[in-house]
Amino acid sequence: MTRLLLFAAVLLSLSACQTKKDPEPKPDPEPPVAAFYAKGADLGWVTEMESRGYKFYSPLGEEMECTALLRGIGFNAVRHRVWVDPADGWCNKEDVLVKCRRAQALGMKIMIDFHYGDSWCGPGKQPVPAAWKGHDADQLAADVAGHTSEVLTLLKNNGIDVAWVQIGNEVTNGMLWETCRVKGSEAGNFIKVFNAGAAAARKVYPETAVILHVDNGWNRETVQWFFDLMVGMADYDMIGLSLYPAYWDDSIGGYPDWNPKTQQLVDNLGAFYTKYKKPIMLCEFGMPARQPEQSKAALQFLLDNTKNKEYFKGIFLWEPESEPSRNGYDQGAFSNGTPTLALDPFKD
Repeated sequence: MTRLLLFAAVLLSLSACQTKKDPEPKPDPEPPVAAFYAKGADLGWVTEMESRGYKFYSPLGEEMECTALLRGIGFNAVRHRVWVDPADGWCNKEDVLVKCRRAQALGMKIMIDFHYGDSWCGPGKQPVPAAWKGHDADQLAADVAGHTSEVLTLLKNNGIDVAWVQIGNEVTNGMLWETCRVKGSEAGNFIKVFNAGAAAARKVYPETAVILHVDNGWNRETVQWFFDLMVGMADYDMIGLSLYPAYWDDSIGGYPDWNPKTQQLVDNLGAFYTKYKKPIMLCEFGMPARQPEQSKAALQFLLDNTKNKEYFKGIFLWEPESEPSRNGYDQGAFSNGTPTLALDPFKD
C-alpha cells in the first residue's frame, strides 16, 4: 500500500510539472548608454570667411565646407553666437540659421550663444543694443525675452534642434551695462534679465539646458564670487566656463606656459560641482594657432582629466578655423585653411 501511495505521489508531481509553462528566457540587459561628451567648435566666423573667398581643406588636401570638415575629424557639436542687429548682418538670426542647418544635417548638437548686443559682448564690455538704449530693467527683461524667443522660434520652425542655450556671453560682470551690471555683493537687475531669457528659451525648447557662462574658469575666487551671488536667484541648468591659458604676453615677448591655468581649471571643477550642484561645460577654449604642439598637449590634458568626471559635459574650441593671416585672430587651430595637429585629440 505504501508503494502504491508513493507511486501515485510521483505521478501527481510529474503531472504538475508538465502543466507549468517554462519561464520565458530573460532578455540580455541593454548596454548602458554612454553619456554625451561634447567635442565642439564655435564657428561664428565661418560664413563671413567664406564670403571673403577663404576655403577650407581636409588633412588630405580635399576642399570641404568647414563644419563638415570638423565633423569628419571627430567634432560632434557646434556653438553659434547671435547678435541683435549687427551692422554687417553676420551673426544675426538668419546667418545663425544658415550655420545651424549645416550642423543639423551632420547630426551635430547645437549651442546658441546669446550676446544681447549688436556686436561682441564679454567681461570687458556689455553694450546695450541700439534699439534697446534708454530702456529700464523691466523693459530690458522684455527685450531679452523677445529677442530670445524670436531667434529660437525661427530655428525651431526650421527644424533645428537646440541642445544648449547660453543666456549672455561671459557675464562675470553682468550684461546690458550699466543697468544690469554685477558688482561687489549686488547681482541687481542682472537676475531679472537673465531669468527672462532663460524662461523664453525654455518656452520654445523645453528640454534645452540653460547655461550661465563666465570667463577665466581657472580663477576660483572670481568664479565662486559670481556663482555665490546667483544661488537661489538665477534659473540656470549648467555652469559654462572659458579658458584661454596662453594669450600673448608683451612682458615676456611670447606666450606663457599653458600648464598652470589649465591645471587650476581642472582642480576647480570638483569644487564648483560640489558647491553649486550643476554640471559644467568648457564653452570656450583656445590656444595659439602658432603653437600646434602645445595646443594639442593642452587639449589632450583637458580630455584626459575631464572625461572621467560625469558632471563635466564637454569642451568647445573657440573658432578653431581661425588663423592670424586670415582674420587676425591668433587663438585658432588651422594653417592655410587646414586643421593642424592641435585638433588631433578630438579625432574619433
